[in-house]
Amino acid sequence: MNNTKTNDFQEILTGRRSIRYYDPSVKISREEMKEILESAALAPSSVNLQPWRFLVIDTPEGKETLAPLARFNQSQVETSAAVIAVFADMNSNDYLDEIYETAVQKGFMPEDVKNQQVKSIKGFFEVMTTDQLKEMNLIDAGLVSMQLMLVARAHGYDTNPIGGFEKNKIAEAFGMDKNRYYPVMLISIGKAANKGYQSVRMPIDQITEWR
Repeated sequence: MNNTKTNDFQEILTGRRSIRYYDPSVKISREEMKEILESAALAPSSVNLQPWRFLVIDTPEGKETLAPLARFNQSQVETSAAVIAVFADMNSNDYLDEIYETAVQKGFMPEDVKNQQVKSIKGFFEVMTTDQLKEMNLIDAGLVSMQLMLVARAHGYDTNPIGGFEKNKIAEAFGMDKNRYYPVMLISIGKAANKGYQSVRMPIDQITEWR
């Protein structure tokens, strides 16, 4: 377990940097990585379908496979403790009954409410187009990705979101069904080798309207 976990939420927000170079000697145990992912997966999602799927690339072999697919981010791939590929599962509705039945078993939802909601959600999916489903899943995957980066920061690690990679090749490269798993982003994680650079944010008054 990493002993530098911080509970200062403001520091978590303001201290986060997009990191290009990591300390290659720093590793993250799979036990701690699971803890990070479990906390990240508490993010909200549409009708609680949790369509995100994680591929943790933390072995030399995995990074060797990833490297040519992320040509413009070689330093992150090589030096990070891991690169987490976030996918949206286009078949996430297959888990609807399981998720809602578990909610009943845990006492989170009455049986009659579950039955009503499951029926309604299945009807909703029957008329949803592929593009509408993808848009919904991308929003949910974005929510979990940001939460993952904040959780990583709370554990004392640094991250960098990566959108520029071979999205049409990554699923197959790692033996995944490319028609089912839609790649959203890569997130490198580790200990920064330097402080990185702060970035400017537009004033709230410039980006907010009140009515």
